[in-house]
Amino acid sequence: MLEMDWQALYAAKAVLLEGMGITLQITAVAIACGLALGTVLAVLSLSPNRLLKAGSHAYVALLRSIPLVMLLLWFFLIVPQCLKTLFDLPPTVDVRLISAMVAYALLEAAFFCEIIRAGIASLPRGQIHAAQALGMTPAQSMRYVILPQAFRAMVPVALTQCIVIFQDTSLVYVIALGDFFRRMTAIGERDGTLIPMLLLAGSTYWVISTALIAMTRALRTRLAR
Repeated sequence: MLEMDWQALYAAKAVLLEGMGITLQITAVAIACGLALGTVLAVLSLSPNRLLKAGSHAYVALLRSIPLVMLLLWFFLIVPQCLKTLFDLPPTVDVRLISAMVAYALLEAAFFCEIIRAGIASLPRGQIHAAQALGMTPAQSMRYVILPQAFRAMVPVALTQCIVIFQDTSLVYVIALGDFFRRMTAIGERDGTLIPMLLLAGSTYWVISTALIAMTRALRTRLAR
């Protein structure tokens, strides 16, 4: 770390902040879209319709069995071509960020599906019977009674998954997307201080993840009370 050129690092702060912005964008989209799609998949997995139920289980099993790096590479090769074909985009348009967001959102939907399904399964069956006794339809009981309680029960686990998503965003390095980790390593390679820059990047991820873990523990304690 003593070999670090701190002045050069400070001069590149705008580039690093832009990279962190890309990291946070991917994280936010993966959480929002993954949670929305995961909720739909969780509801479908509990559907009495066998086709919908089987489709949900097949999606989760498929996405969870594919390594994230491979998924990123697939979407890096497929999504840009599809977008450029559908919207007639010029070859100069860089859609790597969109392809990464799509890959993370689809993958995290599978994980959030299992988390939400476990939250629903943890509720006593009496909740469903009580909603039916009030004259609610299955859709109404799921929306107004089951899902709100399931979300409350799964909050700590979901937040832990969000931390994992933030850490996994560094894997966009394989598609040459200029996130925080990619730009830190680029500066290290340029200045001949790759190892110190890797240590500094790891320390940054550690500080942010530790703060998020502390928030998750505090929230878990509050919900337990």
